[in-house]
Amino acid sequence: MENVCPAAKQSLFYFALSSLMFVVSFFSASVLGYTSELWALTYWGPALYFCLLNFILRYFLKGFTYEVATRAALLGSVFATGLYFATFDNSFHIFGLYAMAISLFHFSEFFTVALTNPQTLTVDSFILNHSTQYWIAAVTSWLEAGVEYYFFPSMKSYFWLSHIGVVMCIVGEVLRKVAMFTAKTNFNHHVQTIKKPDHRLVTNGVYSLCRHPSYVGWFYWSIGTQIILLNPICVVIYALVSWMFFNERIFAEEMFLISFFGKQYLEYQKRVSTGLPFIKGVVMDGVS
Repeated sequence: MENVCPAAKQSLFYFALSSLMFVVSFFSASVLGYTSELWALTYWGPALYFCLLNFILRYFLKGFTYEVATRAALLGSVFATGLYFATFDNSFHIFGLYAMAISLFHFSEFFTVALTNPQTLTVDSFILNHSTQYWIAAVTSWLEAGVEYYFFPSMKSYFWLSHIGVVMCIVGEVLRKVAMFTAKTNFNHHVQTIKKPDHRLVTNGVYSLCRHPSYVGWFYWSIGTQIILLNPICVVIYALVSWMFFNERIFAEEMFLISFFGKQYLEYQKRVSTGLPFIKGVVMDGVS
């Protein structure tokens, strides 16, 4: 553990601490039996714990460490809240599963970068501020889920279908993280426009199955989140918007990869597909 990036250990500690605080508060009534006092602990306790934790973090931590701790603690609280609602046998079950999927994704992005490529690590590695479009899409999915739950509650009762979305999220998440661990320092959240001296073309492991496994994982994870929520409209929207985003992103990225690695990348293109349906990337006609 001595060689592990300190930020990785810090983020894991505060994610776990916040999760534990919320779990103890949420499930205390279930374990001890409901009373008026325990009801207050269950629903007011998490909010008070979170405020207290943030006050302590603000007082004792500064700079980058504070920013990492607060984000990790927030995601931990979301995960624990999701875990609590996932135990319900009503429609709140699917909202709990969704909260767990979202929080784990954002936390694991930072944690994986901290382990594999700490030189590029920033608080942006949580990708909580990925883009305005990302949050517009998220809020849209929440609105659809809320409206459909209010007017058509039976739509949110197909738990077996929601669990298929969970499987998609798990598979997509695992594929993306395996890709990040395989690429290590060659992975970056941003398209690289300048070739670094230690940048090498990764073609082994999951990269022997598809050229962009991290994008494939994210693509199916994003669709899976909408299946979890049983959002028929956003499933289609997410699939289309994600496809267009990755089509454009892969084209831009491969233009630079070809300039970096030349014939080596062109040969790799011939052997391995992008991994995403109907996305070919840069096609160099007439290149032998």
